[in-house]
Amino acid sequence: MLFTDRADAGRRLAEAVRHLESEDPVVLGLPRGGVPVAYQVAQALDAPLDVIVVRKLGVPYQRELGFGAIGEGGVRVISDDIIRRGRINQSDVASVEREEAAELARQAARFRAGRPRLPLEGRTAIVIDDGIATGATAAAACEVVRAQGAARVVLAVPVAPPDAAERLRAKADDIVCLSTPYAFSAVGEWYEDFSQTSDDEVVSLLAQAAAGPAPRARAGTGTPQSVPTEQEVRIEAGPVLLTGDLTRPTATAPIVMFAHGSGSSRHSPRNRAVAAALNRAGLGTLLFDLLTPAEEANRANVFDIDTLARRLADATRWLRARAPVPIGYFGASTGAAAALRAASYPDADIGAVVSRGGRPDLAGRSLLDSVQAPTLLIVGGNDTLVLDLNRQAQSALSCENKLEIVPGASHLFEERGALDQVSALARDWFTRHFRMQPA
Repeated sequence: MLFTDRADAGRRLAEAVRHLESEDPVVLGLPRGGVPVAYQVAQALDAPLDVIVVRKLGVPYQRELGFGAIGEGGVRVISDDIIRRGRINQSDVASVEREEAAELARQAARFRAGRPRLPLEGRTAIVIDDGIATGATAAAACEVVRAQGAARVVLAVPVAPPDAAERLRAKADDIVCLSTPYAFSAVGEWYEDFSQTSDDEVVSLLAQAAAGPAPRARAGTGTPQSVPTEQEVRIEAGPVLLTGDLTRPTATAPIVMFAHGSGSSRHSPRNRAVAAALNRAGLGTLLFDLLTPAEEANRANVFDIDTLARRLADATRWLRARAPVPIGYFGASTGAAAALRAASYPDADIGAVVSRGGRPDLAGRSLLDSVQAPTLLIVGGNDTLVLDLNRQAQSALSCENKLEIVPGASHLFEERGALDQVSALARDWFTRHFRMQPA
């Protein structure tokens, strides 16, 4: 089983633990990577979300070997056997504990931003990580959660090696693991996108979960704000049905269709971040997969630009029949080539195109000259190869076009603030060419 990213893994894991919803659980994510997974589970179960901050106590001369763990609330889990066999004196034990306790306090304060730790006494606690390698941290987390008073401890992870999963059964009341592959070497190999989770992302997700759903204006309480409606749709694209998420702030809002590239999907946190910015500006969005899951298994298909473009054109006709509003394209990686090729079709009538870290060169130089939609190319300053390819593609465009370079950004725009710049550039390009008032 291969996961697109941590959000995708969280949504799949949520279905596997749906039966726990009736137990009024608390969802606990192991920072950092476990929190994006746990956030999706908490949202699906309408459960409170918190972090479980655990610090392993490593043997001074062999830190990877743990002699215990500590958690918040003064919880201390110690293996006297390892201390005895390792001949660790009490001063060393105390020194390691002081060091790790300081880091634990720092992390907890940083992640929660002043909010108190959620009480676990008598509750079902679902402990979540993005995957398990050795299982040492997960085992310590389960022990800490139990020591904090949880009545039932469930460990839930997307992937783990079979032997580690089996060992952890002694630490939790139940284990939910979506995949236990025998050919296991690292958690990251089971994700298409396993980019590092930052402290800021953890803080943001916990704050969003604590805030709950945004309040909606009620009748008679002043001017109501338009609330985007989101629905899952099935899109007829030639011989296949494609799954998508359609968000519409209003019935007349222009809609931007997202064409993602290789190694991504409609669940991509980067695409969804840009889509959210467009929604806030009053634009509708349609995020969908141009390939079926079976087709995605063959990596050659994600570079079949002709098929991707025809699917996008079919999906555009499907959308236009249901929403007669202006339509734009947002393409990433190979999806940008598909967007530009589809925009070059004689009946395309696309209002604007934005490419993020795209490969517009793959659309074909002759077809690029046929694109009439105003086109914005956004490339990271450190993505030198793709930047050169975008400059070459830009020279083939005869429509209104612009190349924007985000300084210091790499191909995935993972640097602090880089994706925000992408979102702002895309928002401004679409709203200007759709002749919308600035948000």
